[in-house]
Amino acid sequence: MFGRREFLVGAAALGLAGQASASVLSGRAADQAVDAFLKVQPFQGVVLVGRAGKPIFSRTVGFADIEAKKPATLDTPYIIASISKWLTSAALLKLAELGKVDLDAPILTYLPDYRADTGAKVKLRHLMTNISGVPNGFASWTKANPDPDLFKRPMTTAQAVKLWCSGDLAFEPGTKFDYAMTNWVIITAIIEAVTGQAYADAMSRLVVAPLGLARTTPIDPPDLAVSYRTLEPLVRRTNDRFPFMAASGGYCSTAGDLLKAAHAVLDGGFLPPTRKRELLTVGWPDQNYALGGRVRTLFADGMPRVFAWETGNAAGFRSVLGHRFDDQTTVVLLNNTSISQKAMDEFAYSLFATA
Repeated sequence: MFGRREFLVGAAALGLAGQASASVLSGRAADQAVDAFLKVQPFQGVVLVGRAGKPIFSRTVGFADIEAKKPATLDTPYIIASISKWLTSAALLKLAELGKVDLDAPILTYLPDYRADTGAKVKLRHLMTNISGVPNGFASWTKANPDPDLFKRPMTTAQAVKLWCSGDLAFEPGTKFDYAMTNWVIITAIIEAVTGQAYADAMSRLVVAPLGLARTTPIDPPDLAVSYRTLEPLVRRTNDRFPFMAASGGYCSTAGDLLKAAHAVLDGGFLPPTRKRELLTVGWPDQNYALGGRVRTLFADGMPRVFAWETGNAAGFRSVLGHRFDDQTTVVLLNNTSISQKAMDEFAYSLFATA
């Protein structure tokens, strides 16, 4: 994504070089960083910086709904897209701790109706690392069968697995990285099979409720920020999806909920040490990808530091949840105006100490 040299080039362009302080920017320095970013990017949304789960800087910019002139607030929910994978992985590790799943068991163990040849090869850990080889049948099927009313059709998780997630393997499991949504549809089916609950209900019981994430849900709330393709002209973007897509990228959340979740999962005792280690062990180094998210080394305070780095990109929504392990600092960005993910990443990174 970016390293020290790439950051310093970008930071110089934004006027951020030399502004970093002991851990993360706060107060006037953070405001200056936000102001500099706004000069070059059409960011609207929420900026939240925290330490040990407590906010130390926050700022809202622009509107959650531009037409209605409804300002963005700290309580505004945004689609967090692929950060949903990270939450889902935490739930799976809870199930593993309860003895309900084994991440290294073939998926046929949990889905006996899945095709036997590939189901005996693909493991749950492969799915969580996006190295399963299961092809994205949804993308190819919808391209061949365009239907503007597709998302109005009733479709169960089991039906989706059969229709879109059961094709011939694109490669042998564990040999390539493929960020395919179908990995997570199968994961949804497994969670439902082992819990006897709908995915959303299981997630609420395992993760959302225990963490106290009151505004985190796979169902779009009435006050969800509006997604925009462009600001001039003002064009909205839709984000239609089936319920079984929630694990891959369908959750909504607020900056405060994400800060709380980062501290509990990454610093606290939400997961026992062995399970936390599994969550954070990189399984595909080329992508810095662990289970449901990334762990990478970035420069901060002039030294390489280890960060969890979760991002989300869906319709016009962009999100970053960056967390530095050594000092328990967190940066959360939520946006609804389709700016580039690279720009979002560099903005989040600039709010950490980088001198």
